[in-house]
Amino acid sequence: MFQQVKAAAISFVPQKFELESNANQLEIMFREAAANGAELALGPEGVLEGYVVNEIIAGEVPAKKMRDVAISLRDPIINRFRALARELNMCLAFGLAEAIDKDVYNCAVFIDQTGRLRGTYHKMQLAEGFHSSWWFNRLGKNSRAFQTPYGRAGFLICNDRWNADIARIPVLDGARYLLIPSFGSRSKSQDLAVLARARENGVPIVEANVGVTMIISQGEIVARSRKQTTITYGTIDIPAPPSKQNRDAHEQDFLTWRKKEMSARHKKTQAKKQKK
Repeated sequence: MFQQVKAAAISFVPQKFELESNANQLEIMFREAAANGAELALGPEGVLEGYVVNEIIAGEVPAKKMRDVAISLRDPIINRFRALARELNMCLAFGLAEAIDKDVYNCAVFIDQTGRLRGTYHKMQLAEGFHSSWWFNRLGKNSRAFQTPYGRAGFLICNDRWNADIARIPVLDGARYLLIPSFGSRSKSQDLAVLARARENGVPIVEANVGVTMIISQGEIVARSRKQTTITYGTIDIPAPPSKQNRDAHEQDFLTWRKKEMSARHKKTQAKKQKK
């Protein structure tokens, strides 16, 4: 048993340290996705602040500038997208720099079509490594699946996708599909890594990477683009969770099919006998 959901993966290059303009562009593209029938739309990693960690680590800008663009989940910008989800009647997910006390986390959020914040996630694995002094780039502490209108879901963020264990954690927590906001490698090997995560876990994946948008369902890539500014659409088949109710419903579907199929096969068998 599967639930079909039309998904949209969004890509554009956000401006560094420009919260307002990035939020405006993200809203424009969410609106376009909704107008084209998407029920769920995913934006890239760090799309609000422009993914500025690398510039800070390289010493190109002072770390204190992160304070200007890291926001709490109670920020007016988050409330803006909660209201947008309600208006569009569409689930939204995207990346941001989340401020928690004096620390900042690479975060992804999921907002349902009623405007409710359903899930948050902090990146668990960093390509650049980690040092305890990096208050502006803290490591996530755990990964948990969260409930959505389409069943439980889980996040990976960018570099997480290379690690099969990170993908497995939310699936073992009941996730029936995975979302991957990214701002990283556009290589073919990244495509293969995401495809492997889908096949290993038997779940569909939507990836919104800047320059690679990809949708995987039933172990195959159903839509992909390497345009930097684009929206890629595809239908994902979300598997039903294990339960007595779903077991019985699936079994009944099979029995209904079997009744007709066995009769048809019997007729073919009898026809072969008559020819002899």
